Amino acid sequence: GISITVERGEIEMIREFRQEDFESVCAIAERAWEPIFSGFERQLGKEVYAVLNPDSRNSKEKQLAAHLKHHPGCFYIAERRGKIVGFITFYCDAERKVGIISNNAVDPCCGEKGVGQEMYRAALEYFRQAGMLLAQVTTGLDEAHAPARRAYERAGFDLHTEAVTYTMKLGKE
Repeated sequence: GISITVERGEIEMIREFRQEDFESVCAIAERAWEPIFSGFERQLGKEVYAVLNPDSRNSKEKQLAAHLKHHPGCFYIAERRGKIVGFITFYCDAERKVGIISNNAVDPCCGEKGVGQEMYRAALEYFRQAGMLLAQVTTGLDEAHAPARRAYERAGFDLHTEAVTYTMKLGKE
């Protein structure tokens, strides 16, 4: 197996997810993605947004539960003074030798600095130990994702491609 050594000082700790963390992680996800979902709703309009994201308040919970089912052990928690302040999910595409960071967030209410960078370092170390050649993360180009883009760049992600998703209403003609 792969073992990750991380600092376990009095103040900071990255550890593997435990089932009792799930409710706290979902609450952090809801707070962290609220501005993103609100921005999407403004961009697309309520009608279109409702079709594309009928259950956005629970979408991250479902994604996190699916991740736990398919990638156990690839879910880390950031703690400060015994309180969960962030989480990161990731997995390895062994065929391509690419480590992929998926859902991750720092609690917008925690006021802590450097949490995201610690989580990225832990996931990147996991990828290295697993023999991955590349690490990859996907994020949005909207303003709400700007802090995430800056954080990924600080963590060393330096190559990127850009994409745009277009949507149109199909009316009766």
